[in-house]
This record gives sequence, C-alpha cells and structure tokens, in this order.
Amino acid sequence: MAFKPFDLTGKVALVTGGNGGIGLGMAEGLAAAGAKVAIWGQNPEKNAKAEATLKGYGVEVLVQKVDVADEQAVVAGVAEALKTFGRLDFVAANAGVGGGAPFHEMTTEKWRRVTTVNLDAVFWTFREAAKHMIERAEAGDPGGSMVVTSSTSAIHGAPRNQAYASTKAGVIAMIRGLAVEYARYGIRANAILPGWIATDMTAGLQAWDTFNEKAIGRVPMRRWGEGEDFSGIAVYLASDASKFHTGDSFVIDGGYTIF
Repeated sequence: MAFKPFDLTGKVALVTGGNGGIGLGMAEGLAAAGAKVAIWGQNPEKNAKAEATLKGYGVEVLVQKVDVADEQAVVAGVAEALKTFGRLDFVAANAGVGGGAPFHEMTTEKWRRVTTVNLDAVFWTFREAAKHMIERAEAGDPGGSMVVTSSTSAIHGAPRNQAYASTKAGVIAMIRGLAVEYARYGIRANAILPGWIATDMTAGLQAWDTFNEKAIGRVPMRRWGEGEDFSGIAVYLASDASKFHTGDSFVIDGGYTIF
C-alpha cells in the first residue's frame, strides 16, 4: 500500500478544549483528514455546535463535558474516550485559562486556578494517555503523539502575566522530558506556541483599538491568528509524516516573535 503520510483514517484523536478557538481548529483538521475525534468542553451550546461541525466531515465524534481542573474528571474522560473508540493515537492538551493581574496583587487562589488548568491538567491528561499508549506499544502496536498548546508567553516577557507564562513555559519542559522518556515506545511529544489568536480568551483585546494598532500592527502577517491556522500542524503531528519529529516547539504567530 502506498505511504499516505497525512491520512488519519483509522486513527483516533482527543482534543481538550476542543469546542472552540485553537482546539476546534485542530479538531476540524483532524476530522477532515479522516480521524475519529473526541473533544472536551464545558459549554453545552459550544459543544453542540462543535459536534455538528465535526460530524459534517463524516467521521465519528465524541463530545465530552470534562472539567480539566478536576483530576478524576480527566481520568474518567480519557477512560470514556478509550471505551468508545478503543484507542487514542493523538492527544492534544489544549484547554487553558488566562488570569492576568499585577504580580504583587496576585492571590494564591488565582495563581492556583491558572496552574491547575494550564499545568496540572496537562499532566493528568498525558499521564492517562501515556498509560494506554505504552500498554499498546508493549502489545506490539507502538506509536502515538502528545501535543500541548503552550504560548509565546513562554518566551516573551509581559507584565501582569506571570502565572500564565509560568505554566506555558512549564509544559514545554514537560514535553521535552516526555519526548525522551517515551521515544522507546514510538511516542512523540511536541508543543505548539500560538501568538495572538482570536479566541474567547482574547475577546477584550480584539475590541481594543490601541492593542490592534500597537501589537497586532507588529505582526508581519498583519492579522489575528484564527483557529483554522492550527489545523495543519495538528494533522502533521497526528500523522505518520511526523513519525521522527519529537521534543520540538512550533511557534505559530504570524511572525510576531521574529519581528
């Protein structure tokens, strides 16, 4: 049979925070390439809309209401996806929250909220996925791909953003460790670093003329990023085209970082 590097037929993908923004962009790309897709989200209306969109690609879709800040909910969510589809080939830990505040006014409660969703939940998600992928590899079926949505905040300095930036830098370190530890099982681990993307999290900034002039005006592509801009990288990292690509960080920011 001819090698089809970007064909995801027969593969199963899970995307946390997959009902909108970057996550839905990834999920759409995966579905269009033939993967069965499970997405996690907590907003029923967004979940239903995303489900209809993904089913339009003619693939099996599972929509799960999972609070990633709850360890047991994450464990149960992965278990349900495995029960439904029988396997997981690609897992994108994409769910995240912001939480900016002057550093000297940041409460421990707010700090913990950001670190729980953006760091702990990634750990729980990948831990459960890894158990399955390793078991499968030991049974003679190696492979798998784990991807985290980090942020260019991990490499840029910004005021009032230390909690978010700390978690986004932390998951890059986590990914590098996973890449080394799990390579023996054929499992890859990579990070995606989005720049300024038009999502619910950035809605306030999108409506701020000064920000659009000063920040988005510095983006060489001269626009906000969109969820669909992450479809291609998701397909690449889920597919056999990336079977020797691991431990990397992909900056997708329209050129903002280098300008």
